[in-house]
Amino acid sequence: MAGGIRTMVRLGILCALATVGQSGGDGARAQTLTVASSAPVTSIDPHYHTLSPNISLHGHIYDRLIHRNAKGEMEPGLAVSWKLIDDTTWELKLRSATFHNGAPFTAEDVVYSLDRVPKVKNSPASFQIYTRAVTSTTIVDPHTILLKTDGPYPLLPQDVSQVFILSRGLGAEPLTEDFNSGKNAIGTGAYRFVSYRPGEKTELERHDGYWGPKPAWDKVSYRVISNDAARTAALLAGDVGIIEFVPPTDLPKLRTDPRVTLSEVVSNRSIYLWLDHSRDGATPHVTGPYGEVLAKNPLKDLRVRQALSIAINRPGIVERVMENAAIPTAQYLPATSSSHVPELVPPKYDLDRAKALLAEAGYPNGLRVTLHGPNDRYVNDAKIIQAVAQMWQRIGVQTTVEGLPWNTFVARAGKQEFSIFLLGWGVSTGEGTNPLRAQIATWNPTRGLGTANRGRYSNPAVDALLDQAMTTMDTAARDVLVRKTTKLAMDDVPVIMLHLQKNIWATRKGLTYEARVDEETQAMAVRSEK
Repeated sequence: MAGGIRTMVRLGILCALATVGQSGGDGARAQTLTVASSAPVTSIDPHYHTLSPNISLHGHIYDRLIHRNAKGEMEPGLAVSWKLIDDTTWELKLRSATFHNGAPFTAEDVVYSLDRVPKVKNSPASFQIYTRAVTSTTIVDPHTILLKTDGPYPLLPQDVSQVFILSRGLGAEPLTEDFNSGKNAIGTGAYRFVSYRPGEKTELERHDGYWGPKPAWDKVSYRVISNDAARTAALLAGDVGIIEFVPPTDLPKLRTDPRVTLSEVVSNRSIYLWLDHSRDGATPHVTGPYGEVLAKNPLKDLRVRQALSIAINRPGIVERVMENAAIPTAQYLPATSSSHVPELVPPKYDLDRAKALLAEAGYPNGLRVTLHGPNDRYVNDAKIIQAVAQMWQRIGVQTTVEGLPWNTFVARAGKQEFSIFLLGWGVSTGEGTNPLRAQIATWNPTRGLGTANRGRYSNPAVDALLDQAMTTMDTAARDVLVRKTTKLAMDDVPVIMLHLQKNIWATRKGLTYEARVDEETQAMAVRSEK
């Protein structure tokens, strides 16, 4: 999720203190860990934007009812247990915890948080997909709450594991800008908010009243270092203790460097190309081969989408652009997920067939397109769109590439200004309804579906099958339906899937980190070797 790439996080030792990781426990001198992100946080408001860099940072300040471990498995968080009372009622038992301002955490804060999510103004990608199923709440006592759904809904624990809990003391309609200033940045997380400078850094300090294990680090500093070379250089210089999304070009060097330890895992982050499904008429960045305006949108034709897809050499991109720090894919999740469809394999690279499909669709002389993408968000994102453009040239699709800074790019993408553009999605729940609901379901703000469907793809057959899956209580039967829905959707090429990234962290000697499938870099989990 949501939609979504996640944060590149650098954890660094300030003042070039080489032994900082060796004395983080009780009684130790104050230690600071610097976290340098490759992509900026767009807000301190934890309900504003389902964006991976935001979520990774927010996990330090705020807390969730249900946590997920490095493998993506659910574990108790602010809720110590959850169980189904009947087909439409879930009971959650809550733990005792304290907000940073000293206020006690109770069931009223859960009600307040779930109610606020769909009301956040100007959200570019809403968390509403995770709260829409809750039709009513009942407070049994300060530490027991019942969540009611409109019909059977087995995915509620997965959904609420994505929502950060705020204090009801923030009042009605707390403003996003007041989170960014720090006024509203009050959670129950392991760290307190200190300061935020957009695009530069966020400062945190340990919350000694945290209900969980005491973090080793007294202070955490998030820094934005977008340049790959600069991040690696900062690690090797000892200015940072850990970097995430290690640049693939640096992997061979780092694998043999005794000053560095690598940890890696195939992630739940897919990289793909969105296509404009919103316009039946002309789409702004696709023309005929001589620049002539087209009466209809070629991307609405399945044959064109298939042609563009099979003209991409995915293994070539993985090997030459990603330095094998990825695997080709035709779906959102890896084989380790129960939602993975074994028969859904990356399409064979076939230029002749791609040309034939374009001709069948009425474009024998090809097309002229502009391929947009961020140039500072995902691993090698600018290089990926350049590689795709070169491949498309071979089938007569003259391609201009326009890479943009993430903040500019994502704002324009959210307004459907592009025709073809690169994005990524991290499936934080580890199961297939997450991307299907957020990305593939028909855009429907009222139902909280399609909230990250930036191409405005719509397929009633997919919607119907997804609805069935989301109300099937039996896990095995639901998995079958999710796989069937995924296959139906991906065969229609709503997006052009490229690859699954590998999540790779590098730590300085003396520090360790367990690689996570969800990409989150958590200062609480950075350990020092004894």
